[in-house]
Amino acid sequence: MKTYEAIVVGGGHAGIESAFALAKKGHKTLLVSLTLQALGFMPCNPNVGGTGKGHIVREVDALGGQMGIVADMATIQTRMLNLGNGAAVHSLRNQVDKEKYHRLMKFRLERQENLDVLEGEVASLLYENGEIVGMKTTLGDEYRCQAIVLTTGVYLDSRIIIGDYSEQCGPAGYRRSSHLSDCLKAMGLPVRRFKTGTPMRVLASSVDFDAMTVQKGDEGIYPFSTLTDYKVQNVRNCYLTYTNPETHKIILDNLDRSPLYNGSITSTGPRYCPSIETKVVRFSDKDRHQIFIEPEGADTDEMYVQGLSTSLPFDVQERMLHSVKGLEHAKIMRYGYAIEYDCLNPLALLPSLAVKNWKGLFSAGQINGSSGYEEAAGQGILAGINAALYLEGKEPLILTRDTSYIGVMVDDLVTKGTEEPYRMMTSRAEYRLQLRQDNADERLTEIGRKIGLVDDERYARFVQMQDDKKRIYEKLRTTRYKQETVRPILEEKGEPAPQNGMTGEEFLRRTPMTVEDLLRLDESFGTENIFLLQKIETEIKYEGYLTKLNREIREMEKMERHKLPADLDYATVDGLRLEARQRLNEVKPLSLAQASRISGVNPADIVVLMIYLQKM
Repeated sequence: MKTYEAIVVGGGHAGIESAFALAKKGHKTLLVSLTLQALGFMPCNPNVGGTGKGHIVREVDALGGQMGIVADMATIQTRMLNLGNGAAVHSLRNQVDKEKYHRLMKFRLERQENLDVLEGEVASLLYENGEIVGMKTTLGDEYRCQAIVLTTGVYLDSRIIIGDYSEQCGPAGYRRSSHLSDCLKAMGLPVRRFKTGTPMRVLASSVDFDAMTVQKGDEGIYPFSTLTDYKVQNVRNCYLTYTNPETHKIILDNLDRSPLYNGSITSTGPRYCPSIETKVVRFSDKDRHQIFIEPEGADTDEMYVQGLSTSLPFDVQERMLHSVKGLEHAKIMRYGYAIEYDCLNPLALLPSLAVKNWKGLFSAGQINGSSGYEEAAGQGILAGINAALYLEGKEPLILTRDTSYIGVMVDDLVTKGTEEPYRMMTSRAEYRLQLRQDNADERLTEIGRKIGLVDDERYARFVQMQDDKKRIYEKLRTTRYKQETVRPILEEKGEPAPQNGMTGEEFLRRTPMTVEDLLRLDESFGTENIFLLQKIETEIKYEGYLTKLNREIREMEKMERHKLPADLDYATVDGLRLEARQRLNEVKPLSLAQASRISGVNPADIVVLMIYLQKM
C-alpha cells in the first residue's frame, strides 16, 4: 500500500497550483494525470489573462503560485486590455507558446520537493465513515492519503462532437476519465453536465494576413509575476478579421446539422464564450463578428481562429471559414469541436472549496462549473492551501469579496451556484476599484507569506517595493513646485495653474496629469520604478472613491462577523419565506453576509436571521 498525505487528481491548471501549494508547505503529495502530456495543457485558446482573468493570474502570483511565472517565460506577445477605461479594468493578456508552457510547467513539477507525478486514471475514491482515506487506479493500485483535491477539468465522462461524429475522449483527443464520475455519483455528490468548445486551427502560410488588421504587442507594461526581471517578449503578431453575411448564411442554412440545434447536445454551454452558431442566432441583428487569428507558439505555423468556436460538420466548417476575409484559402489543421463533460454543482462546496459532508475532500477548477485556465488556477491554489491547512489541523483560508477576484469567484460559485460554465469578469466584483491588477501583491502577499507559500526572495521584493512606495509618497507630499514651473505643463492640458505653486501629489491629483507629466516636471522621478509610480498615480486620483469603498467594506465585514451555525435547519426558523428556507438549507451559509448574497433571500429574510441570532 502506497501512502501520501495528499493526492491531487488531475494535472491541469487547477491541479498544478494545488499540488505545488501542498508540496511547498511540506506535505508529501501525489499528482495523478491521465497523461503527462496534459500537464499544464492548453486545449483551447493560446493565451493567459484577459479581462478579469489577468487579475486572477496576478493574485495567484501574489499568493506564491506558478501560473504567472511560467506564463511570462512562455510569452510570445503581451498586451494590456481596456487601457481606454479606468485602472480597475486594465487587464494583462499574454499570448503564450502552448508547448513551451507545458514543458516548463512539467519540468517544475518534476523538480518540486515533496511532489511525485504519476500517469494514470483514478477509478474511485476510498472513504470510511464520511472521511477520505485514499484512491484506487484503473490498474487496481491503491494509495492511502488523508486529503484529495479533485481537479479533473473537462475529462469526466467527456465526449467531443463534430457534426454527426462523436468520440468518447477528452479534449484534443486525449483519453478521458471513464470511471470516477460514477464513484462521485455513488457518494451522493450532485453531478451535472456542461459543455464547452473550441475553434479550428489553420496553417499560417495559407492565411492572407495582408487582408487583416495587424495587432502588435504592447511595450513597457509590467509582467504577470513580480519575480520576472526580464522584458517579456513580443515576437509574434495577432490579426483581426470579421465574419460577414455570407458566413452567417452558411451557418443558418446548416443549423439542422448543428449538434447544438438538432438535439445531439443537451448540456449547458458558456454564455460569455458562445459558439459561432449561437452568436449568429442570438445576435441576428449583427452583420459581422470579430475573428482573431492568434499564434499557437513561437516555432509553429499553427494559428488559433478565436471567435469561430463550433461543432458544425467538417464541410460546413470549411465553407464558413473560407467565406471570411483573409481566410479564403486557409488550410484547416484541426477542426473545431464541442466537448461535453461531467462536473459538480458548486453549491456542494464550502468557501474553502472543501466538499460538504466529506472530510478531506476538496474540489477546484472546471469540475466546479467554471471555465478558463485562470479561474482554474485561482481555485487550485486556494484548494491546495486549504487541503494543507486541513492536514495541519488549522482553520481554512477564506478569501472574501473585498480581498481578491479569487474570493469573488469562489463566493459566486458556492453561494449563488451557476447554471452555465462560470467566467470571471470585472463586472462581477463590486469592489473592483480596490481589486486592481497593480495592487494584487499588496492585497495577498502577506497572506501567502503567513501560509508559507511566499518564499524569502519574493517577500524581500515585496518589502522593498512597499518601502519604495512610502518614500515616493513622502517625496510627492513634501516637494513643492513653483507656479512658473508647473504652469506650462498644466496649461498644455487645459488646467489652470495654482496661485502659490503645488506639491507633486496635488499635481498628480489633477485628472489630466499623468506620470509622464510628472517626469517632465521633475526628472528625479525618472530613477523610480515606472509601474510603482503609475500605481501611486491611480491611488492619488481615486483616493476619495477608495475611502468611500472602504467604508462599505467595513459595513460588510460587520455582517461577515455574524456567523451562522453550519448545522442550522432553516425550516425551523419562524418568519422566513419558503423560498428562503429552501435556498438557505441548500447553501448553508457561514455568515449573514453570505446569506444576503444567496439568490432568493431578500433583506426581510436577513432581518429575520439577525433576530434569530440575537435570540440564540
